[in-house]
Amino acid sequence: MGSTLLMAKTFLKIFSKDRQSIFFTLFFPITFMAIFGFINTGSEDAIEIGVVDNAGNAFSAEFVDALGRHPLFAVTVGDEGALKEKVVEGDLALVLILPEDFRGKENPADLTMLVDAAQARQTAMLRPLIEHALLDLEREMRAIEPLFPLTVVDVEARSQRYIDFLVPGLLALTILQISVAGSGYNIVEYRRKGILKRLFVTPIRPRDFIGGLVLARLVLTVIQVTFLLAVAVVLLDVPVVGNVFELLVLIFVGSAIFLSMGFCMGSLAKTQQAIMLLGNLITLPQMFLSGVFFSIESMPEVLQPVANVLPLTFVVSSLREVIVNGLSLAEQIPTMIGLAAWLAITLTLAIRLFRWKQVAS
Repeated sequence: MGSTLLMAKTFLKIFSKDRQSIFFTLFFPITFMAIFGFINTGSEDAIEIGVVDNAGNAFSAEFVDALGRHPLFAVTVGDEGALKEKVVEGDLALVLILPEDFRGKENPADLTMLVDAAQARQTAMLRPLIEHALLDLEREMRAIEPLFPLTVVDVEARSQRYIDFLVPGLLALTILQISVAGSGYNIVEYRRKGILKRLFVTPIRPRDFIGGLVLARLVLTVIQVTFLLAVAVVLLDVPVVGNVFELLVLIFVGSAIFLSMGFCMGSLAKTQQAIMLLGNLITLPQMFLSGVFFSIESMPEVLQPVANVLPLTFVVSSLREVIVNGLSLAEQIPTMIGLAAWLAITLTLAIRLFRWKQVAS
């Protein structure tokens, strides 16, 4: 045990002297969080629309004024040619044309909506919004009460900002990067420098070396994830709804999975080029397919079955459920089964592939 702690202390000292690694592992995720956090702190932008008032009467002026007060829209009034050009350039979402016979409450008139047909998805979303807004304006101008008024009650007491969704994913990604770099990349680097060969002829046992490396990486992971979470909570007002102890459990389990994965990579790769290629092959697909930056449900259906079984997906999902939704680990049985399965698979492979003589040579 003493040798293991000594090795862990040594590895921590080595890492503390690598300022470049500290910079990228600590501040890159924080920069990511800060960018997305400040982008999402403001209120949602109003939809930019144009209005062509061909009627030019008191009633049309009242209509345009009422539309301008609607919280969903930012209205620009002008002539048809100029506003149409703005739709083409993407400065306006649509243009609403009021006809000349748009005179009064008892004279219905057909309105024309100019849109960019190439933006089919946007058009499909905007049309019901415009129709609903026009219905609200008609009721307001005619002083008519809706027959079925709808009261919306939010039963969720939690924020649903994008930054709240993003933070658990970044924490899981951090666990992956620190763990894989701390085992796979370090083993190849120590082999290249001859450190492993020198250690092999010392009284240090393989389990002390591996135990020290694992312990050092667990300490670094806990420190970094705690630091990132503190930044998210204090500066970005991200709530942590669930149990902090269960977060630590997930950090340890996730680290164990990815450390084992790193040992497998370090055992297979013999050069820095090989470990970099192997590392990218394993980490990059998980980075983009595991729900770190966007939900798996929004991916193409052909990718979802693969994304749902990736190890990082289980870590991201569980962290998100604990932090955002406040679920306990006991309420995440399928996810816990997935984590246990991956832990068993990666540990078995690491034990079979990692041979001290072969790795050190």
